[in-house]
Amino acid sequence: MPVRKDAAGNRSVEAQVDVPGTPQGVWNAIATGPGISQWFVQSELEGRIGGTAVSHFAADGSMDSVATITAWEPPRRFVAEAPGEPGTVATEWIVEAKSGGLCSVRVVHRWFATSDDWDDQFEAHSYGWISFFRLLRLYLTHFPGQHGSAFQLLVPSSEPLADAWRKLVKPLGLVNATEQQRVTPPDTQAFEGVVERAGPQDHPELVVRLDQPAPGFAHLFALPIGGMTYLSARFFLFGDDAASIAKREEPKWRTWLQKHFPTPAE
Repeated sequence: MPVRKDAAGNRSVEAQVDVPGTPQGVWNAIATGPGISQWFVQSELEGRIGGTAVSHFAADGSMDSVATITAWEPPRRFVAEAPGEPGTVATEWIVEAKSGGLCSVRVVHRWFATSDDWDDQFEAHSYGWISFFRLLRLYLTHFPGQHGSAFQLLVPSSEPLADAWRKLVKPLGLVNATEQQRVTPPDTQAFEGVVERAGPQDHPELVVRLDQPAPGFAHLFALPIGGMTYLSARFFLFGDDAASIAKREEPKWRTWLQKHFPTPAE
């Protein structure tokens, strides 16, 4: 989404999605740590003004995003502010009830800058939210209110985006996957489900709603950063056995990714 800016240097970018559920149900999914962790990344959130919101983008804590809540109006709106470049960024979340059992969810990033240097990055943030919002909609459609188990793995590759992506999805039989296609990858990393999203070549992404190894969804994507390509495999699993299945599957996926994307020798 394009960056909006005024003559004073104030800038904003936003993304929006319609999801099923009541305002309170949707609020629980976007404004509580357990709720956010079901479709985004592992998170904690203190629901009060002055509370802390933490998002863990890497399991080792090396990519934590920490913000302070500056507005708290459940179940309608909250704002979290985080320091960083180009300065403090305020992220506003708004929930509005709609007809037909739906709610709109809108996220707005606001910041101040004296140049356009950061505009492309924040515009990319808005498209990233559109991708994550697909997972939010999937969660609220099929698993509303459930707290399952999730794991996320991230590996770097020195190969170009298209080559690295193909290297990830080819062994899984997903090179030409199309939306609504039922898939059963032939590799040892067996999972079954229906493709909910197949992204374009310049933003490669797959979302698979899973039947096996447990009900849930998988999110695979590739992202170019700093001359490298980073490949992510994220699994959100639900049901009584979700925790034990996630504990079993995570090391298998870690080994599989290391096999296909070995760490370069120093």
